Amino acid sequence: MPGMNSGLNVNDPTVVAAFRSALLHQALIALLIFVVLGLAWAGLRAWRPGIRSAAPTGPEPAGRQLLVIGFGNLWLFDAILQAQPKMAIGLPSLVIEPTAASSPAWVQHLVNWAGTTWSYHPVQAGAAAVWIQAGIGIWMVAAPRGAMSRLAGLAGAGWALVVWVFGESFGGIFAPGLTWVTGAPGAAACYLAAGLLIALPDSAWHSRRLGRLTLAGLGLFLVGMAVLQAWPGRGLWQGISNGQPGTLAAMAQSMSLTPQPGFLSGWLFAFGNFAEAHGFAVNMVAVVAPAVLGAAFLSGRPRLIRLAFPAFVVLCLADWVLVQDLGFLGGLGTDPNSMIPLLLLAGAGYLAFTRVPAGAPVPAASPSGTLSRSVAAVGGAALIVLGAAPMAVAQASPNADPILARSIAGPAVPVDYPAPGFALTDQYGRTVTLASLRGKVVLLSFFDPVCSAGCPPIGPEFRRAATLLGGSAHQVELVGIVLSPVPRPVSTLRAFDRREGLDQVPGWRYLTGTLSQLHQVWHGYGITAQDLTGAAALHTEEAYVIDAAGRVRQKFSTSPGPGTAAIRSSFAVLFANAARQALSGR
Repeated sequence: MPGMNSGLNVNDPTVVAAFRSALLHQALIALLIFVVLGLAWAGLRAWRPGIRSAAPTGPEPAGRQLLVIGFGNLWLFDAILQAQPKMAIGLPSLVIEPTAASSPAWVQHLVNWAGTTWSYHPVQAGAAAVWIQAGIGIWMVAAPRGAMSRLAGLAGAGWALVVWVFGESFGGIFAPGLTWVTGAPGAAACYLAAGLLIALPDSAWHSRRLGRLTLAGLGLFLVGMAVLQAWPGRGLWQGISNGQPGTLAAMAQSMSLTPQPGFLSGWLFAFGNFAEAHGFAVNMVAVVAPAVLGAAFLSGRPRLIRLAFPAFVVLCLADWVLVQDLGFLGGLGTDPNSMIPLLLLAGAGYLAFTRVPAGAPVPAASPSGTLSRSVAAVGGAALIVLGAAPMAVAQASPNADPILARSIAGPAVPVDYPAPGFALTDQYGRTVTLASLRGKVVLLSFFDPVCSAGCPPIGPEFRRAATLLGGSAHQVELVGIVLSPVPRPVSTLRAFDRREGLDQVPGWRYLTGTLSQLHQVWHGYGITAQDLTGAAALHTEEAYVIDAAGRVRQKFSTSPGPGTAAIRSSFAVLFANAARQALSGR
């Protein structure tokens, strides 16, 4: 799925710095939001000292309280994970794409759409994920019982659905090898279920029915997963299969290589070796344990459920440590994987089944502390908007963020010196000189029409730049000069134009000439004899911005730029922005 690949290293310093800067700036806005809300609340209390807010009284049902606090804090923890430096570049290609790789083609196409959007706008997308999840967490934890808390549950369910579909490829449920031990049906599915439970009316928590249904749903899931775990031909019963470690052994051994404390790595490696040596026994436990526990939860019998729940806790924690490796280590973990959210859901169902409040909640006047929590919840909702708005604006643009090109071209270094002149022949056989282009901004680079796919595709980028310039395009000349010891005939240049769609671009000039003329131009722009030998003779690394007065104002390095769609689009935006700056005299 090439659309997900930005072509840059996950630790690219330019993008990482931009990501951190965006988070810092938005953090200041977030702080301002809470300051304004705090002042508004203080002013309201001063204006109406006895203000009270209607809310359900009595203790909050224990099961609901566990979901609110547990998942609220999980959303906050996930926001912190999302702020890791590698996330901006690495999430699409190193997390989303591998997750979708084994799913059907239609799932891959759907997920690739979201991954491409991220790779085109990594800074905005990365920051958006941070603030949306932080906002949901604050909203969920701070909101008082009632409509505000239920809305927080819906917000969490909505974002969890987005993550489950586009980030987790539906939790892998359409991929072969589905097993709950490694995380199916995805952590986001648990967040989704929790959000929907929180969104239920408070009265739903005042009977055993909700707890019974929650545990029955969990039991049905566990029985289904036990059947899949036992299904023959999936490689789960073998510790070694075709000379390679089996599924569980391979996962544990691979996770042991993740950067983490040594004792965790040792546990994982030891378990991987044990699973490799005793694959049948390990899988038998992975089949029998969820089947028995699932049957207990489905039974609805309090005594069986009270025995099954602690056993389920032990099983989940063991899997979380020995197979899932806590889920968030290594710099690209986005959540603690599925076991902790699944435990919270099970705990909420257990508490709702065993601890039913004595009576239904009664709406009554509560102290103004409820109002302060409402204000904090509004602040959390505002954080969601703070994250979503810039991403929505970025997504509306089909063009990639120029930060990607900047990471390759380096920071813009203003220069100001007379551009070396030239007199060459364009693709139509007409003579073109630099002097004849005076009065217009010139974007100039060197490349060759026979350049292979590995060369920086500057011609198409120039074409996109002309489109981006819109009404200003007639004030800009896009110039490519042949870079090859063998001059290219006019027919070859015109064929290149037609192939790349440049023949329809106004102000586009592709220039060639005699070897003597070309050598003079190459020398004037600092191209050495070494640049004219081997594969390097097909392109060079520089692009120049020449202002209307014939002076070089900017110089970009365009290689070694990977030929991904995001990078090509980003360079087009960079060139268009540079031309606009030159037109404005900056």
